[in-house]
Amino acid sequence: MSALQHQHDRKTGEVWERLAMVTDPELDEPVTELGFVEQVSVDHDDRVEIVFRLPTYWCSANFAFLMADDMRRAVSSLPWVREARPQLRDHMVADEINKGVREGMSFGDALKGFAAGGSLDELREKFRRKAFERRQEVMILALRGLGYEDPAICRMNLGTFDAITFGSEDVARQKPRYRELLVERRLADHPADPAFVTFDGAPIKRHEMVSYLQRLRGVRINMEFNSSLCRGLLAVRYRELDGDRAQQAAAPCGGCGSGCAVRSVGSPAMDKHSSALA
Repeated sequence: MSALQHQHDRKTGEVWERLAMVTDPELDEPVTELGFVEQVSVDHDDRVEIVFRLPTYWCSANFAFLMADDMRRAVSSLPWVREARPQLRDHMVADEINKGVREGMSFGDALKGFAAGGSLDELREKFRRKAFERRQEVMILALRGLGYEDPAICRMNLGTFDAITFGSEDVARQKPRYRELLVERRLADHPADPAFVTFDGAPIKRHEMVSYLQRLRGVRINMEFNSSLCRGLLAVRYRELDGDRAQQAAAPCGGCGSGCAVRSVGSPAMDKHSSALA
């Protein structure tokens, strides 16, 4: 492999790593794992194009805009990238979203012909709350599984939480993601700060833990249902459009209909980027 090709592959890999940090705002799952990202290309001038597709032609325009803008921001944070251009395809307002994100327009300006104007800040905040609560439920249940009782969890500080090792791969993955939102919202900055509070910063009282977890469970079930639905819709949609690839698709795992053993097109690390594209 030439030095030039090696450099190109390295840059492409870095782009995929940044894209893996972008989540579907409603599902709180990486767009790469959901199979939304179809292709990544890096040209000789370090301009990056990201092609992505969504489960249906009419997927919510504001969700699509958020994902495209988040992809642009994530990839643009790489120091060598001159321009990042997400390209949404097969969507009813793809042209408007692509143009709006490329030109740095607000959602309201980009989609003024299709939706009421305004900022997406409130929507972002809504989905941050859902992501926080889903991740928090994982951590609380994992701590219970390790033998921690509710009063100890309610009193636990960030330093103690940081020192705990979890054996489950999924829990170990969610731990830094939960902590990330704690810090982002300034809910916990120092080791002595409480590790478990509500999204609004209120303490979780031991006698409220059961009802609090019941509410978090409802959030999780809703997100998991939507995730399975999206994976299934995406697989069915592109099994029809991409007939050649459909013949090679593995059977869906776990009954979710995602065909998640199929690999992402354009990924430099085909063993790392499962895709729902059939």
